[in-house]
Amino acid sequence: MRCVFDTSVLVSSLLSPRSKPRFAFDRALALGTVLLCPAVFAELRDVLGRQHLGRYFDDKEIEIFLHVLIEDAFWVEVDIQLTACRDPRDDKFLSLAVSGGATHIVTGDKDLLALDPLQGIRILTPGDFLALP
Repeated sequence: MRCVFDTSVLVSSLLSPRSKPRFAFDRALALGTVLLCPAVFAELRDVLGRQHLGRYFDDKEIEIFLHVLIEDAFWVEVDIQLTACRDPRDDKFLSLAVSGGATHIVTGDKDLLALDPLQGIRILTPGDFLALP
């Protein structure tokens, strides 16, 4: 299992350690590989640095989460650029998935979910991902 997580699922997994997004992220780390690329990581860092999220966790929690992600993820050089999503900002997740040979994209984004499956890649909510055998 090779998984791409969109930014909102990653942020949710940090915000709520007992949530479906966190359980999905932990499952992917334990049973497979989480794929990452510089564009997705940069967006995640940008979102986590937003002032309004500061009331939910401190800089140390963010640092630890990002360190775990950096160390445990498989970094992919994105060499295939897709433009298939209604929201072009989400194409980076599709490009990462195809370039990295992903089996799953985990997201709550309706624009991405509408594309399931894409080139044999399942696009699932965290709950649906957790329900897989």
